[in-house]
Amino acid sequence: MRLTKQSNYAVRILMYCASNDGLSRIADIAEFYKISETFLFKILQVLNHGGFVETVRGRHGGIKLSRPASEMKLGEVVRSTEDNFALAECFEGGDDIACPLTGTCGLNHALHRALVAFLNVLDEYTIEDLTDNRRNINVLLQLEMAMKDAPKKTADA
Repeated sequence: MRLTKQSNYAVRILMYCASNDGLSRIADIAEFYKISETFLFKILQVLNHGGFVETVRGRHGGIKLSRPASEMKLGEVVRSTEDNFALAECFEGGDDIACPLTGTCGLNHALHRALVAFLNVLDEYTIEDLTDNRRNINVLLQLEMAMKDAPKKTADA
């Protein structure tokens, strides 16, 4: 599964807002991520429509999260920002599918299960989790400890 740039930047915009007290200026976000303000506005429309951000107009305007980052699941954001989850041509449906096995295909079933599992894992994380450096450091430390404790392979093995 590969996410679009829209989803990637949507999550990053939410992370930026979650890390920033008060309003976040659109120009600052665009500069920080080195993306055009036009593309940023396109993403903001999707985020606003999905109920993730609120915009404040005016000279001192900007954007802010519409609810706490702890209540925004990563999977929810991805579902809102991705236009198409078709992992294979047969996912798209329609009359022009050449495969006669579309309704009973094991590959189709396996890919569907993989997509559901992918989104379920994303649902385990919130925007707050992504911006919580203490949590990220603890995860890295646990990985380092696990690697140190793992049995070492010998040349004879």
